[in-house]
Amino acid sequence: MHRTVSQLALGAFLAALVAGCATSPKPTQDIHEVMETGFKGKESLSARITGGNGSAADHQTMVGLTYQLTLNKPPMGDLASWTEKTTALHAAAKALAANQPMALDGWKAAVNCKACHSVHKPD
Repeated sequence: MHRTVSQLALGAFLAALVAGCATSPKPTQDIHEVMETGFKGKESLSARITGGNGSAADHQTMVGLTYQLTLNKPPMGDLASWTEKTTALHAAAKALAANQPMALDGWKAAVNCKACHSVHKPD
């Protein structure tokens, strides 16, 4: 009896583990696509937002783009560093979309291209 209960518990644990792995979100855009769409150039979506000229639609688009970054893995460097930087950027984008006070200042602090590129972008 005890063995059967143990086997059932192990089976339930493994099923939950497999289900959790199967439901982990996968990125629909790679890092390059996100950078091209939202961050590249002086007229980019990111530049418009940083300059205080982003619309509500721009903010929502950036929430989606920064979320995609959090789902990707860095091409180089420490995953913990990548996770910290992309999560902070995504949180800043969500604050902008929610029109929170001081959200633009938080965005400007989080959108530090050099800090991320210096440790995560290959040459």
